Formats: sequence, C-alpha cells, structure tokens
Amino acid sequence: MHDDTIDPVARTTTGAGTRQRILDAANELFYSHGIRATSADRIIEQVGITKVTFYRHFRTKSDLVVAYLGQQSAAERAWLESTVRGADPIARARAIAADIGMASCTPGFRGCAFINAAAEFADPDDPVRIAVDAHRAWMVGVFADIAAQAGVRDAGSVAKQLMILRDGAMVNGYLGDPSTVTGSLEAAFMSVLTSE
Repeated sequence: MHDDTIDPVARTTTGAGTRQRILDAANELFYSHGIRATSADRIIEQVGITKVTFYRHFRTKSDLVVAYLGQQSAAERAWLESTVRGADPIARARAIAADIGMASCTPGFRGCAFINAAAEFADPDDPVRIAVDAHRAWMVGVFADIAAQAGVRDAGSVAKQLMILRDGAMVNGYLGDPSTVTGSLEAAFMSVLTSE
C-alpha cells in the first residue's frame, strides 16, 4: 500500500542521498562562514536530520571537513582536466588563468577552499591539513607537467612559482579589482613559463 502522506524529503533521508545533503550543506556553510564557525548542529538543522543520522554518516566534524575537501578536490580535478585536455602547454596555462580569473571574480567567491581550510587548521598532522596538502601537491604536479611540456629546465621550481601566482590571483579576485585578475595572471604565467 502506498502512503501519500509520507514527506518526500523524509524518503531521501537515508543512505547516499542523506550523506550528499550533509556534504552540500557543509559546502555552502563552510565556504561562506568558515569551518570552525559552522557547528555540526547548524548543518544538522539545515539538512533537517537528527544528530544520530549525522553521526552515522560522519563520526566527527573532522571527518566531514575531510569529505568536504575531498569533494572540492574532485571538482577541481574535473575542472582542470577538462580545461587542459588536448591543448599545448602555453594554451593550457592561459586557459587555467582565464578560469581562475573568472572564478575569483564571481559573486560569493571567498577564496580557495583549501587555503581557507589551512588557515583554520594549523597542525600539519591534522587530517584536514593532510587533505589540503595532498590536493595542493597534486596542483603543483599539474603545473610541473605544464612547465616540463613547455620546455622549462627546472619544472619543479616553475611549478611552485605558478602555484604562488594562482594563490595570489585567488586572493586578489576576492580583495582586489576582479576585472584585472585574468589578464594579470595570464601575463604572470607567461612570464614565468617563457623566461628561460
């Protein structure tokens, strides 16, 4: 027998759907208000679940933060892989600069989720910092590949410079004049990649 009085939201409160709803709420609240400023209770209230349900999916808030960063990392990897596919290294660097410039200039942009998380978790052994460091190491690796394919002699050093430029552009878009971020980042990327 089908009961039409069951709330459709209640039907999605189990399993993967609930976990994703918790992650969606965490994504919104962590990014806009900060990780430490967002309590588990606030996420529980926004999702409309019980504490038992929340802790069934995430044993600790730290587990949730690591999952949130994992989701952010997967999204950034997908974006970057689609941005750099099939282009020569200089075109890839330009595409990355353009996308970073656009993203950092959008309404509601509050900087890099990984830099923001690192600012709140100073202990390098904390699982949150380990997740941040892993993602940033991957990003430096992408830049090293681009630099090596561009014929740069010291691709590792250039990759670190590109990462610093990327970080600065994300902060500049949030705090500075967003209209100049893309052009400035592209020019800086080109200067670093072609200076040898």
